[in-house]
Amino acid sequence: MAHLRVHTDRIEVHLTPAEKSLALRADDIVVQRDDIKSATITDDPWIWIRGIRVRGSAIPLVVAVGVWKYHGGSDFVIAKGKRPAVVIELAAGEFTRLIVSTNHAGALIDRLKLNSPPPAAPDGDAETEAD
Repeated sequence: MAHLRVHTDRIEVHLTPAEKSLALRADDIVVQRDDIKSATITDDPWIWIRGIRVRGSAIPLVVAVGVWKYHGGSDFVIAKGKRPAVVIELAAGEFTRLIVSTNHAGALIDRLKLNSPPPAAPDGDAETEAD
C-alpha cells in the first residue's frame, strides 16, 4: 500500500517495493503543493484512466500501477479493484494527474485543502495510507 505524506509544501507518494516493480519506477513521487490545481474523490478510478500505458502493469478492473500517456501529458495511476480514489490534477511537474486508490480519500482531501494549513501529526507532517 502506498503511503501519502502531506507536508506544508509538498505531498509525497511513497511506493511499496511491489508497486515500484509493477510501475517500473525506482523512486517515489513528490509533488509541490503549489502545483496542485484540484483534488477529487471518485468511487470508480477506472473511468479516470486515459490514454495508453507506457510504463507499468495493469489487469483491467483489478490493478493498474504506472504511467499512462495521453495527447496532453502523462498520468500516474495506482488503481486497485473497486476502491475509491483521489484524482489530483497538477499544473506542473512530471505528471498532469495522479490517480491513487485509498480508503482514506476524505481525510486526504481535508489535508490538501489549499486555504488552510494541513492538520499536524506529532512529527509536524500528516500521513495517509493508500490501500
